[in-house]
Amino acid sequence: MKPKALNLPIWTRPFKFLVAFGILGIVLIVWRFAAGLGATTAMSDGYPWGIWIAFDVVTGTALACGGYAVAILCYVFNKGKYHPLIRPAILTSMLGYSIAGFSVLLDLGRPWNVWKVPTFVTSWNLNSALLEVALCIMAYNVVLLIELSPAILEKWPNAKIPKIALPILNKSMVWIAALGVLLPTMHQSSLGALMQLTGPKLNALWSTPFLPFFFLITCLAMGAAAVVFESSFSFLAFKTEPDVPILAKLIRLASWGVFIFVLLRFADLARMGKLALIAKFDLYGIVFWIETLLFIAPFIMTFGHKDLGSLFRAAMVLMFAGGLYRFDTFLVAYDPGPGWHYFPSVPEMFITLGLVAIEVAIYSAVVKTFPILSGRAQEAL
Repeated sequence: MKPKALNLPIWTRPFKFLVAFGILGIVLIVWRFAAGLGATTAMSDGYPWGIWIAFDVVTGTALACGGYAVAILCYVFNKGKYHPLIRPAILTSMLGYSIAGFSVLLDLGRPWNVWKVPTFVTSWNLNSALLEVALCIMAYNVVLLIELSPAILEKWPNAKIPKIALPILNKSMVWIAALGVLLPTMHQSSLGALMQLTGPKLNALWSTPFLPFFFLITCLAMGAAAVVFESSFSFLAFKTEPDVPILAKLIRLASWGVFIFVLLRFADLARMGKLALIAKFDLYGIVFWIETLLFIAPFIMTFGHKDLGSLFRAAMVLMFAGGLYRFDTFLVAYDPGPGWHYFPSVPEMFITLGLVAIEVAIYSAVVKTFPILSGRAQEAL
């Protein structure tokens, strides 16, 4: 079914609530820039990054990999049946990566110098994993905007610019899609490589040479689960008509992906002689088993269940499992040494919640205005 704008009222009560929460986040962001990181966050020399990186960037970009996962299915494996999921997945990806990029600005001590990252080419440290992450995320935001632009231009099909631009975009989309597959592959794996640089500060249950590969597997599974979650959310909020069999196949693929990840993780621990560590029921052992059980749960939950409610629950569990794994890798399993502790401050938490509220509000407004979703709608969020 061809995507259509939902044409529903935007300023509903839930939307106003999201905007209000977003405004609170913006006020706190202004305070962060005015007062500095020391006065507004719990970060320190031992913990130079907090939830703005561990959640907003590392976890948030993985949840925003729906466009990446669906693009691989559609363009690499030529599974055209997943094509109706492309636009909502790309919109979710663009919003998630935009929030991630902005969260990096919040975390920088001198955010006004960020323009130097892509422009000071002669000063690049070509051995830096963080540089590669920064450049790829910046470039991927541009790619996502180009991929989404046909949906924006189709709002005015008879206008001069859409008539000129749409044919050009349609012809070049295969190359844009190729970039949309390459860039996340590079920076998602590099996020794992980044934590390898911490050496002994990263707990042995998470420290492995395969960390870049594990981050890549989990981001694909989390992105696919996010697409299922978003489609289910659209059904609940807007009464659209999701293609349940397609969503069932997608979440099943994601469940198989994380099941294989769990097997590989155990095999890797056995290879390094670390299996005995999982029998220690200290903080790290308990967190490891929570992650493992949460990763296995969607694989079990999707057996023989193809109703939307079951798919929605399986997607939520998978997203939470992947998010916990990444959050643990960057914060819980990271120990900079004696005397250093971190728990996010109230401004950090409310800024993160405010950014999420803004993301959901923008998603709601865009799908009501532009042809993103397939199916008709009856109610509004």
